[in-house]
Amino acid sequence: MINVVLIEPEIPQNTGNIARTCAAVGANLHLVEPLGFKIDDAKLKRAGLDYWHFLDITYYKNTEDFFIQNKNKNLYFFTTKAAKLYSEIKYKENPYLIFGKETAGISEDILKQNLDFCVRIPMKDNLRSLNLSNAVAIGVYEALRQNNFDGLKFEGKFKDL
Repeated sequence: MINVVLIEPEIPQNTGNIARTCAAVGANLHLVEPLGFKIDDAKLKRAGLDYWHFLDITYYKNTEDFFIQNKNKNLYFFTTKAAKLYSEIKYKENPYLIFGKETAGISEDILKQNLDFCVRIPMKDNLRSLNLSNAVAIGVYEALRQNNFDGLKFEGKFKDL
């Protein structure tokens, strides 16, 4: 089971989009407070559509609370500061893909304590970062790809064919 961790997300639409991705692939969503919005925000609900009842969401008071409750887990930190690409590592069983807030990312103190587990998504040099929901989707689908998309539907069909 993939776990998506958002540390202090600020934009409700991003979190809603991420929630929808988590629901679509069966990933757990972990939200680390403080959040930049109220959990009943209309923009959050709208972006997640009617997928909320498919989600397993865990809330944490702060980053310390998250790390206390998730000791010895397979943690991967997505950051523009990492040397390794997200596609160069093998995601272990039940990975926790960790993303920071939109304006600042994950704190450098946390990153420095976890250098071997920091990964980046390549992009042009003069740009700051990708949209958070896009970055999460890239990370989630790489972890799924490495596990042959276990448990996901592979085929579709047209209504009139």
